Amino acid sequence: MTRTVCVVGTSGSGKTTFARELAERLQIPHVELDALHHGPNWRQPSAEEFRETLERELFARDSWVCCSAYHHKVGDLVPSHADTLVWLDLPLRVKLWRLYRRTASRLVRRTELWNGNRESLRSAFWGRESLFGWMLARHFDDARSEHWLQHPHVVRLRSTREVRRWLEEQAPRPAGE
Repeated sequence: MTRTVCVVGTSGSGKTTFARELAERLQIPHVELDALHHGPNWRQPSAEEFRETLERELFARDSWVCCSAYHHKVGDLVPSHADTLVWLDLPLRVKLWRLYRRTASRLVRRTELWNGNRESLRSAFWGRESLFGWMLARHFDDARSEHWLQHPHVVRLRSTREVRRWLEEQAPRPAGE
């Protein structure tokens, strides 16, 4: 069975964790778009380069679950290839707490993210493009929110309870896990 799922939501919504578990349950590959987008030294590809990477690394597969859509860079390209779009539309307080916990852990442990990159205190908390600033701007972007609702098969989950319930309704994990 072919199955393609795009998981969207702001930073701190749990996209990657959710997408990994969903892929495991469905027994299909998980593709983390951040790993495809952020090159060494945080280099970002042009929109055209990123489209080519998506064609090769995501769309060439029969089935996949990806986290994020990079709408700001490639428009509707990723959601248009997905048969299902899952929107993790959680409350701001949940996302802020998760983002703080995750960021603090990564900073303390010096966790490598993608291609040798690590978060820094500055990139997380200060400046126009800080991780927290990015998340807050996206949380309050009503036009973006309405955009996801235009997908032919969108699942909008607004609480951690809804997220857990929907995930548990998907194909079970293999026995012994």
